[in-house]
Amino acid sequence: MDARIVEFAEVLRQNGVRVSTSEVQDALRATTEVGLTQKDLFRAVLRTTLVKREMDVDTFNRAFNFFFSGAAATFEAIDKSLADQLAEEGYLDGDILKMVTFQMNLLLPEMSPLAQAVLEGDRARLAQIFRMASLQLDMSRLESPLQAGFFARRMLAGAGMERARSDMKSLEDELRARGIAPEGVEIVSRHVAAAMRKIEDAARQEVKRQAEARIRRRTDNVTDKPLHLLSQAEVDQMESAVRTLAEKLRSRLIRRQRSHRKGALNVRRTLRRNMTWGGVPMVPQFKSRRPERPELVVLCDVSDSVRNASRMMLLFMHTMQSLFVRVRSFVFVSDVGEVTQYFKDLDVDEAIDMATAGKTVSLSANSNYGRALADFTRDHLGSITRRTTLMVIGDGRNNYNANNVWALKDLRRKAKRVLWICPEERGNWGVGDSEMLTYEKHCNTAVVVTSVSDLARIADQLVPS
Repeated sequence: MDARIVEFAEVLRQNGVRVSTSEVQDALRATTEVGLTQKDLFRAVLRTTLVKREMDVDTFNRAFNFFFSGAAATFEAIDKSLADQLAEEGYLDGDILKMVTFQMNLLLPEMSPLAQAVLEGDRARLAQIFRMASLQLDMSRLESPLQAGFFARRMLAGAGMERARSDMKSLEDELRARGIAPEGVEIVSRHVAAAMRKIEDAARQEVKRQAEARIRRRTDNVTDKPLHLLSQAEVDQMESAVRTLAEKLRSRLIRRQRSHRKGALNVRRTLRRNMTWGGVPMVPQFKSRRPERPELVVLCDVSDSVRNASRMMLLFMHTMQSLFVRVRSFVFVSDVGEVTQYFKDLDVDEAIDMATAGKTVSLSANSNYGRALADFTRDHLGSITRRTTLMVIGDGRNNYNANNVWALKDLRRKAKRVLWICPEERGNWGVGDSEMLTYEKHCNTAVVVTSVSDLARIADQLVPS
């Protein structure tokens, strides 16, 4: 475990957390005292010894979750750098080994992160690369270990396997050009191929581990099941939960109307009402305020990465349409399209099908939250008023495009409140192409909804009483 903690400290450093050697030693001594039986205590000890700044706590939590969940353990077969392996096995004489090592060090800075990690035997960096690659996949479709091959190939592609292979071939070509004997190049080639096979095996193991973990998390309780595993009866139950949420949210949005003090002081009525006390305003009277009709604008991501969650959220939109007087509903992937009329005129199944059929926006494009927010602000900012609650539904994964956070700022300045519902766990926010940590700063509230059980809780979080 000492070696794992040292590797974990290196992962923290790679993610911008300042960790000194003395702090690693403190962590080793402290974990020896508390043991490994209680995960929460183990986490608390590492956080206390390795983290000094409050701003690094979120990074620590994300790193701890993926490193000690087993992701790093899948790369245990990668335990030495290529140069160390060649030196230990002694297949190359001293001069050739020096030439090979020199050439590797010369080419290393120009290689892909994956190729660098393989050649250096850096397990912590490999775990980080593959964790980020897995976040780009729609793992909600991973339901069986039998799918490990397909998802492993997708994960390898996301980690940059093709470029890494190209870099390795360039290394071999350069060694030949430098006059290394064919036998020496063959030895290097064989070790490189073996290292790449270990990476491929590790990717399959990681996908298989995630599949088995997902299966273990399944439960007969509908409130905790992932959305894509629900039966028709459970979908009906979910609809009931959504309607309850929508009604609760609506009641909270208009609660201010029930206040006893509505509007400015009515002097004439106050004097008349208090004639009994000689005109002394013992019981003040106020001007009645016309009830404020709440308005709702919903902007929902319908891209492949959130397909399972988006159907539930579209159901939520349809329900809100029936409860609020003024609701406008929009869907987006890269472009934005309005589906308000579908939700007014069609029943729920037809409305959802029309919203996700690609007739309103192109479903073949990659998610681009920055473009969608900018287009929505440009075309519809005038319809946002001080009575409008803007609700954005999506995972905030922007495919490394410009986030255009200025658009969200403009929307927040005009709207009564901006709420964001994200179908991805908070620990993944800000990892890879996720812009959720940036977008969250410019929302009144941002909450996570990954299963039906979350629906019962989010009304209180969205609009505190």
